Amino acid sequence: MQKDQLPNTNPNYLHGNHPFDLSDYFGQSPFAPIAKELLAAPPPVSARQRLFQHILSKIGDRGFPSKDYFTQYMQHKYRRGCRANTLRQAGCSITQFLTFYHDSGKQHLQQMRREDMEAFIEHEQDRGLKPSTVRTRLGAVYAFVHFLIEKKILGYELLERRIKIKLPESLPRAMDAQHVKQLLAVIDHVRDRALIMLLLRTGMRIGELLSTKVHDVDLNNQRILIYQADKTGLGRVVYYSADAQTALLSWLQARNSFNEMLFYAQGRQSLGYEAARSMFNKYLHKAGLDFSGYSLHCLRHTFATDLLNARMPLECLRVLLGHSSLEVTRIYARLTDKTREQQYFRAMDRILKEQSDADKQCDY
Repeated sequence: MQKDQLPNTNPNYLHGNHPFDLSDYFGQSPFAPIAKELLAAPPPVSARQRLFQHILSKIGDRGFPSKDYFTQYMQHKYRRGCRANTLRQAGCSITQFLTFYHDSGKQHLQQMRREDMEAFIEHEQDRGLKPSTVRTRLGAVYAFVHFLIEKKILGYELLERRIKIKLPESLPRAMDAQHVKQLLAVIDHVRDRALIMLLLRTGMRIGELLSTKVHDVDLNNQRILIYQADKTGLGRVVYYSADAQTALLSWLQARNSFNEMLFYAQGRQSLGYEAARSMFNKYLHKAGLDFSGYSLHCLRHTFATDLLNARMPLECLRVLLGHSSLEVTRIYARLTDKTREQQYFRAMDRILKEQSDADKQCDY
C-alpha cells in the first residue's frame, strides 16, 4: 500500500524503514546500550518453530512404538520447509495411526502390513469422520510409510495396490442473491463490512484474508497481493470491486494505523478464524438466515458462481481462486450452466405443448 493511501500514517513510524546500523542511528545517546541489547538478542521464535517443538514434545510423551522414526520423519518435513498446517496435519494423523497400531498389539513398525492400514481406516470411519478427513489421514500415513521404506525399515510391497477412498462429489454451496442482500443490509460495523465485502468480491480463503497485511493492499489498482496461499503455497493477485473499495477505505480510516495486519480484533494484533466465524454467524442471525447452513467459505463459492454467470472464462477464474487444477474450478460450472438449463426448459415446453395438443384432440 502506498504511504499516501493511508489517512493516518505516523511519519515517525519506522516499520519497513529501519536503518542498517542502529549504532549510527542512536549515536552516543543514552539509548545506545538498549540498541546493543536489541542487536544481541536472539531472533524471535516463529509460530511454525513453536508448533514443531510442541509436536516433538508430544511424541516424546507418547507410548507408541518406534518414536525415534516418527521424530526423524517430522524433522525431515520441517527441514523441507513444510508449512505449519502441513506439520500439524502430519503430526496428528500419524499419532492417531501409531496409537491405533500400538493398541492392536503391534510393538515394532517392521510388523506393519496392509491389513493394519485397512483396519485403521475402518476405525476412523467408525468414529464418524468425514471421508475427506479419513483420506487426508491415509495420505499422511502413506507418506510416513514411504519415508520408512527409504530408511530400509519397511518393504515396497506396502505401496502396491494402494488403498483408495472415494469422496462424494458434492456441489459447492453458493449464497442466494437475495440472501446476500439480506446479509449486507444488517452489517453495521465498519471492520466487519470490509471483511465480508472483500471475501465476497475477491474469492479469497478466510485464512488468506486474515493473514493479509496493510502493505499487501494496492488501493490504486484495487488488488491484494497474496504472497503464499494457505492451501497451495502459491502466490497470486486478486482484485476487488468498487463497493468493496468503499468498505475498505472506511475501515482504513477507522483502524489503528500502527497495526500491520489489515484486520485485527480489539486489543489483539490479529483476528482469528473462530472470531471471524462467530461474527459471520451473528450477522446471519440478524438477517434471519440462522438455518441456511451458510459458512464464511460460502462467500468464496458465491464469488466463483457470480463470475461464471457473468461469462468469465474458466481458466481466468481458476487463477483468481488459486486452484492448482482446472478440474476443481470446473465443478462450479455445474451450478452455472445456463445452456443446459435453457435446453431443458425448451424441451419441457415442447413436451407439455404436445401433451396439451393431444388432450385437445381427444376432447369430443
